[in-house]
Amino acid sequence: MSEKMIVRLTEQAPAAHWCSVNLSFDNDGALVHLSENETLKNVQKAARSLAGQGIKEVELKGEAWCTESQWAFYQGFVSPKAQDGVAFVDNAQSDLKELSSLKISALFARKVINGSAEDIYPESLAEKAAEFIQSLAPEYVSYQIIKGDALLEAQWIGIHAVGRGSDRKPVLLELDYNPTGDENAPVAAALVGKGITFDSGGYSIKASEGMATMKCDMGGAGTVTAGLALAINRGIDKRIKLFLCCAENLISGNAYKLGDILTYKNGTTVEILNTDAEGRLVLADGLMAATETGAPLIIDAATLTGAALMAVGQEYNALFGLDKTLVREVEDFASDEFEAAWPLPLEKWHQDKCPSPYADTANSRSQKGGGFGGASNAAGFLSRFVGNEGQGWVHIDLAACFENNAGPQWAAGATTLGMRTVARTLLEKV
Repeated sequence: MSEKMIVRLTEQAPAAHWCSVNLSFDNDGALVHLSENETLKNVQKAARSLAGQGIKEVELKGEAWCTESQWAFYQGFVSPKAQDGVAFVDNAQSDLKELSSLKISALFARKVINGSAEDIYPESLAEKAAEFIQSLAPEYVSYQIIKGDALLEAQWIGIHAVGRGSDRKPVLLELDYNPTGDENAPVAAALVGKGITFDSGGYSIKASEGMATMKCDMGGAGTVTAGLALAINRGIDKRIKLFLCCAENLISGNAYKLGDILTYKNGTTVEILNTDAEGRLVLADGLMAATETGAPLIIDAATLTGAALMAVGQEYNALFGLDKTLVREVEDFASDEFEAAWPLPLEKWHQDKCPSPYADTANSRSQKGGGFGGASNAAGFLSRFVGNEGQGWVHIDLAACFENNAGPQWAAGATTLGMRTVARTLLEKV
């Protein structure tokens, strides 16, 4: 007898004594009952319910399962303490190769996003990301890690400033995935990820309750790396560059301070009004590096603002871009991948919403949360550092990539939402 609980999917309503639940049991195991509304969400909730009852391993059986329902179940069942335990079923409606590819990327994303800041620090994050992508296509991947004061020599000012207060040096990972066989092949797309492995807020220090989960502030780096991996496993054959902007935002005698003025590689000067608005400072370097590649498509992803969370909640990621056609396309790609995303406003004039009497711009406003329109103002700041008037660039503010607490649909921790959007955008646009 199998030690795994058998789980089947059915369109039949549960027996009367189960009332109107979406999960019931019989002599053969568990039954997940499909409903007309929010089908995948209810499958995921049923999985979370099973996991919450202490079930450690399950085997999905039957012809009713498809690729997406199996993946929804997996997403609900796993947790930071149990990242496996689901045996997928091989049937006519399911693509086991796709499920394997999704799982490989999700395992990486959860490992680094849920990992403690003691284990996932700037250099280790860069190394783990590079090793992960290299393991998928060793003959096509090369990379370099620029560390500590070498960032100043390369003029990556923002990453160095944010990370210089920590004993663990800030780094920029530049990874080149080139399956073309031509070392001079054009770069088809560039990915940029915020890799703040722990965010204390710096001198604009967070309260303890706001700091408790700040190991997840490198969610952007984890998401774009996992997205690239998924695209590789789905067969992308174009040259892609990956930039991870990695730092710890801590307090020390050498930490950056309010009133400091940073002069970026493109000449833009930035006054620091809030050291807890650090993500945009490191992403600015990554976006300039991405622009230098000449890539016609640039995607950045970051757990950037609380304002995005306030606007769209934890179920959606927020999309921004001056290229409105691209933003609409990415919204559609997210929907096609069963990830929710919603566009928020961004216009050229958002660049001027954080004025400074001492520099071209400040990094925020001297108001809680950056004032009204904080997420758009942050995106406006980023738009100063991309070329081509922002055409071909999309910014994803990852409001949905992490759950602070367990709920009926997700365990606490990384959700991986955004990973599939990045992969689909690469596959559709390059």
